[in-house]
Amino acid sequence: MTARQRDFTAPRVRLLTPAGELRPTPEAEPYLPLVEALPDEMLERFYRDMVVSRRIDIASANMQRQGQLALWVPSHGQEAAQVGSAHAARAQDHLFPSYREHIVGMIRGLDPVHILELLRGATLGGWNPDENGNFHLYTLVLAAQTLHATGYAMGLQFDGLSGTGEPETDAAVLVYYGDGATSQGDANEALVFASSYQTPQVFFIQNNHWAISVPVSRQSRSPLSLRGGGFGMPGVRIDGNDVLVSYAVTRQSLDEARAGAGPSLIEALTYRMGAHTTADDPTKYRADAEVQHWAERDPITRYRTWLAGRGASAAFFDDVDTEASDVASDLRRRALELPAPTREKIFAHVYSEPHPVMAEELAWLEAYEAGFEGGPA
Repeated sequence: MTARQRDFTAPRVRLLTPAGELRPTPEAEPYLPLVEALPDEMLERFYRDMVVSRRIDIASANMQRQGQLALWVPSHGQEAAQVGSAHAARAQDHLFPSYREHIVGMIRGLDPVHILELLRGATLGGWNPDENGNFHLYTLVLAAQTLHATGYAMGLQFDGLSGTGEPETDAAVLVYYGDGATSQGDANEALVFASSYQTPQVFFIQNNHWAISVPVSRQSRSPLSLRGGGFGMPGVRIDGNDVLVSYAVTRQSLDEARAGAGPSLIEALTYRMGAHTTADDPTKYRADAEVQHWAERDPITRYRTWLAGRGASAAFFDDVDTEASDVASDLRRRALELPAPTREKIFAHVYSEPHPVMAEELAWLEAYEAGFEGGPA
């Protein structure tokens, strides 16, 4: 008996090389016109967002180490995947994050202080998606957001808000999750329903190579992009540290979803440079050589090199650095001023309207605490 032939490979679609040169891979050629159509202002915006994101990341991690946040979830190294894909969405689209898509929320209009409010324990919920660019709530339960997103996409479809041939109003859903979440049942069930109902939806996997301490090679023997074909939808693997290809592939995928072509899947190959969260120590399971390998493929460095080669001035880069420092400093100040939540807040948003059971439970809690010496804290 001969061994079975196994060829589980997928090309990596890329526009920018790690050295910052625009050299599309053959698979990337069809996406190049989408990038060429971008104005200089948007190309510069990509860079600003990535730099601001990293500066906030560093400042917030420091706040956690200083005891000012209960937890911080770093996105250092994944800026290109997030910024490119977020800018590919239209205003009417709905974005479902996991818990490290901080810059995606900011691009959609979310004040980042709400993220720190959540991780500081100063809120018991989060934010209203309707008031923040259809950017939905963080989901710490792995892959649960894939089902939320698929259900929402089905709703868009049933309500006739997608596939009507009106690109200015047709909507789609973009859902983010990581390589670790692909091993969860929820993610696979979401893919089943999305394919069955041909939902207007894009699944965006940020493959940062580590599900906390478990490498992606342990989770999947083949590229995660091949999961798409297994569920009956297109799947593409991109260089997740290339902001241009992240934008272009997501843009085309969302356009097709809105037009009624059904769901698709994108695997963005990137790398989590820091810890999974500040409760993690990646030095326990990652080799220094691996980290250095990915440091040399930094998404911000390669994009800066390309912009400079196109004529971006030193003054532009200096201005971005100043802006990023100001944003991070202001965010820290406002986060430290956040008040602690009152006990009433626990019961305030369980139901959309005042509810007698909630009022009864609040009264019980107040009476219980009043029974201690000194009364309620």
